[in-house]
Amino acid sequence: MNATSSRLPAAAAAGSPAPSSGRPSVIQLVFREKNALYAAYVPVLADGGLFVPTTRDYRLGEDIYLLLSLPDDPQRYPVAGKIAWITPPNASGGRTQGVGVRFPNDDKTRALKVKIEEILGTSISSSKPTQTI
Repeated sequence: MNATSSRLPAAAAAGSPAPSSGRPSVIQLVFREKNALYAAYVPVLADGGLFVPTTRDYRLGEDIYLLLSLPDDPQRYPVAGKIAWITPPNASGGRTQGVGVRFPNDDKTRALKVKIEEILGTSISSSKPTQTI
């Protein structure tokens, strides 16, 4: 998967307290290629979502803040999502450890979902394996 993921301490990202204070963690997720975006996108979630490779421990329903960069798009998209599923270390089928992030139900994120689906085009209905559920 050619997506770059790096955890940023919340304090460094927004001047807020560290995640141990109950604030959501911040993950920068950069997709340089359409294939990587396809492998991470979750169209089955009503509001959309993404798989985020990470070794950090999360709980279902936990808040997470993504700074998302899409292929050939200089803009970064902030997404305040929730953990929808967890892929543990050593998961069956050689799946990458990480979490599924459900997008919020708001106008800004609906526009982002449309943009992702436009980038993916017809490949969204491909049968190629992905990192998602």
